[in-house]
Amino acid sequence: MKKQNYKESIAIAMHDILEGNENAVVLGQGVTDPTRIFGTTVGLLEKFGKERVIEMPIMEEGMTGIAIGMALNGLYPVQTHIRVDFLLLAMNQLVNMAAKYRYMYGGAFEVPMLIRAVVGRSWGQGPQHSQSLQSLFSHIPGLTVIMPSTAEDAYNSYLYASNYYKNPVLSIEHRFLYDLTFQSKSDPDRKKSPFLPRFVQKGNDITIVATSYMVQEAQRASAWIKEHSQITCEIIDLHRVSQIDHKVILNSLKKTGLLIVADTSWKEYGVVAEICRGVLEYAPHLMRKPAILMGMQPSPCPTSHNLEDKFYPDMSDLVRAIAQLTETKMKVPSKAFAKSLRKKFRGPF
Repeated sequence: MKKQNYKESIAIAMHDILEGNENAVVLGQGVTDPTRIFGTTVGLLEKFGKERVIEMPIMEEGMTGIAIGMALNGLYPVQTHIRVDFLLLAMNQLVNMAAKYRYMYGGAFEVPMLIRAVVGRSWGQGPQHSQSLQSLFSHIPGLTVIMPSTAEDAYNSYLYASNYYKNPVLSIEHRFLYDLTFQSKSDPDRKKSPFLPRFVQKGNDITIVATSYMVQEAQRASAWIKEHSQITCEIIDLHRVSQIDHKVILNSLKKTGLLIVADTSWKEYGVVAEICRGVLEYAPHLMRKPAILMGMQPSPCPTSHNLEDKFYPDMSDLVRAIAQLTETKMKVPSKAFAKSLRKKFRGPF
């Protein structure tokens, strides 16, 4: 096992994609600015030049159209957005063009491309720069949406997408993860099928399905539960939030019968709702109690730090949910304690 930093692993993945494929290009707003997309495109311009590392003006729809044109003509574009919110300006290109080309032309055309977009939570970003819109894009056939929660999964997924995947892949990166360092297991099976869900840890009493940064919160909650009770949690990192592999979740529920789903977005019409749909459609008898779902509060994101802390779920909410479902009395950590475990993100943007 070795240690891997999240943003450094993405930067290495970008380097390896460009070095391994002479037809690959990286383009986007900020790919050559001083921060280099929070450090994830460091060194690319200096090594590969401005013809392959292309800084773009504020033109999301036009930029996405350019990337689709590149993909249709044999290039492999890695398009970056410093906010998921900005993809809304490219919806026509993504939904009506990239997602449908292969289907409309009977496989004669393919649009292999990787789109990186950042979830901009924290630092007072407010309602237009901190939305987590994965369910919106996962709804569209032809788009594959992933949310890597570890450095290893980010690297493996990006190399797999660029080398083997013939459809557009949208990766949503949570910026709370950028400064985290992970223990890498170098699992060869994971490299072959990196889009599939993974078991973060095995347990017998309750199933927690989590996405993106909520995987971190689930692990913290599980550690607290282990310290204060005999309850063991089984944690599943969903990773690919489109085309969900429901069998993995159902197999876990056969053992536990209890379910918590934790996502970084709203519950209504979201990823958590889709997971529940799968359970209700395929095996509702496995549930001993109704599931507990966690996501953002049903409102636009507040700009205030104090309100923002109440807007997002964290490990304290997960501990309370686990205690409720398992009918276990225990001390629940405070929101302040949960916040102290997170690395503070430093701006300016």
